Amino acid sequence: TTSKMRPLRKELQFVFQDPYSSLNPRMSVKAIISEGIRLHRGLSNKTEIEDEIANILTTVGLDRDSMRKHPKEFSGGQRQRIAIARALAVEPKFLICDEPVSALDMSIQAQILNLLKTLKKERNISMLFISHDLAVINFLCDRAYIMKSGQIIEQGKVDQIFNSPKERYTQDLLSASLLVNAN
Repeated sequence: TTSKMRPLRKELQFVFQDPYSSLNPRMSVKAIISEGIRLHRGLSNKTEIEDEIANILTTVGLDRDSMRKHPKEFSGGQRQRIAIARALAVEPKFLICDEPVSALDMSIQAQILNLLKTLKKERNISMLFISHDLAVINFLCDRAYIMKSGQIIEQGKVDQIFNSPKERYTQDLLSASLLVNAN
């Protein structure tokens, strides 16, 4: 039920793959981010909310003036930063990132991945990071779960899986990834 889900929503937030469709185009950045602050953190003073939004925007690499704009006025990477800011607004303990950089170009991917890595460390946020890009998993994750046909077939510390994969499927995945990265 909705009432049972409310406490969980504060603890758990999502960052989706497509920064173009995951933000309401009719809402300003201020409205997008303030929604979580009001609902889950109990702030109601307009000045306090704006100051908190400005702090969150700075954390994700955007300036205070961004809150007055709408998503269509931003690039894909900036929109993904807004999506991350929206998630951070409720001070979650757990963040699910579903392919959050796959729709972005390489230089922007690196910026977003560095941001997520910093947030993970500084805010002590646990992340479930879903990706097909093994280099991204190697960079960001501590543990990995390899899936085949919807089933987890191997799990462990990232360095253990990358250096000594047990399953043939994982070995093939890593070999294919190394071939792609070598070219």
